[in-house]
Amino acid sequence: MSRLSSLAIAATAVTLVASPASAERKSGEEKLAEMIDGRVAGEPQSCINTFQSRPLTVIDDTAIVYRSGDTVYVNRTRAPETLDEDDVLVIRKFGTGSRLCRLDQITTRDRLTGFYSGNIFLTDFVPYERVEGTR
Repeated sequence: MSRLSSLAIAATAVTLVASPASAERKSGEEKLAEMIDGRVAGEPQSCINTFQSRPLTVIDDTAIVYRSGDTVYVNRTRAPETLDEDDVLVIRKFGTGSRLCRLDQITTRDRLTGFYSGNIFLTDFVPYERVEGTR
C-alpha cells in the first residue's frame, strides 16, 4: 500500500471518529436558550452599562451576550449569521463612560491572524431577568 493511500485511510478514520462529536455540538440558539433559561425578557434598551469590565460573549450565528449581576443582555445584531466566536471584537464607543450603545462601531478581527474580518451592527439590547422563585 502506498504512503498516500495510508494517509487517505487515516484521514477517513479520523473523520469518522470526529463525526459523533460534531453531531453533539450545540447550535447557537441552543447555547443562548441555556443562558436565558428561567429568565423573562424585559424592555429593549439602546444602551447598557458595562462598567464592571465583564467580557461580551459571542455566540456563533446568534447573538452577543453581556452578563451583569442576575441580568443577561442579548443583542441579536442586524446580521447575526456573521457572528463568529473565534473573532475578536474591536469596539469604538461614541459616548463617554462605560456604556455600550447600539450606535457604537464594532469591527471584528480574526483571533489567529489579527486580520480584519467584518463589521457588527448592534440592535437594542434585550435584558433577561430571573423569574421570582427560580435559581
